Amino acid sequence: MDPKPHHHRVVLASGNAGKVKEINQLLSSQQIQVIPQSDFNVPDIAETGLTFVENAILKARNAAQHSGLPAIADDSGLEVDALNGAPGIHSARFAGPEASDQANNDKLLEQLKDIPEAERSARFQCLLVYLRHPADPTPLICQGTWEGQILFQPQGENGFGYDPLFFVPDHYCSSAELRPEVKNRLSHRGHALRELLAKLSDKYPLP
Repeated sequence: MDPKPHHHRVVLASGNAGKVKEINQLLSSQQIQVIPQSDFNVPDIAETGLTFVENAILKARNAAQHSGLPAIADDSGLEVDALNGAPGIHSARFAGPEASDQANNDKLLEQLKDIPEAERSARFQCLLVYLRHPADPTPLICQGTWEGQILFQPQGENGFGYDPLFFVPDHYCSSAELRPEVKNRLSHRGHALRELLAKLSDKYPLP
């Protein structure tokens, strides 16, 4: 892939098509060309961390090592208060190692079937990491949080993951019913990316 003129090339440590699309939308106006790690045949790495930030650093270091580029990685997930913060770091594989979004959503609804509306508070968390190179001793770490509630049944066709079950009180709809530009403004990933861009321009001015 040829770099765009005057663009800073960064590898994105993710194979999640929805996430790649969302981050590229969020960075479309910036002088950053985000290249998915699949373009470099970066092998997946085991997410052995016990926290979102540990897993994000593992993924960013792996992508930087194999691509030779600075790397962005995020680890994000859903925290449900009634489940003591689960599924948390296991959000993508809540229903099993190769679980589909549908399977994860079904398991979440099953575990919350007896929980009343007033006790279904939840939030999306995103920990975003930027490494200048694999041995970067001071990674940039940014966090975004998005508060909401878990619905009793899916609503909407946009987004991915738990979006159809995540109710956004201020807009009185699910995340999957929001227009992409609205979701990007509100979302945990949007907040974390805007913080990252501010830190990048402050500490590491882009060429």
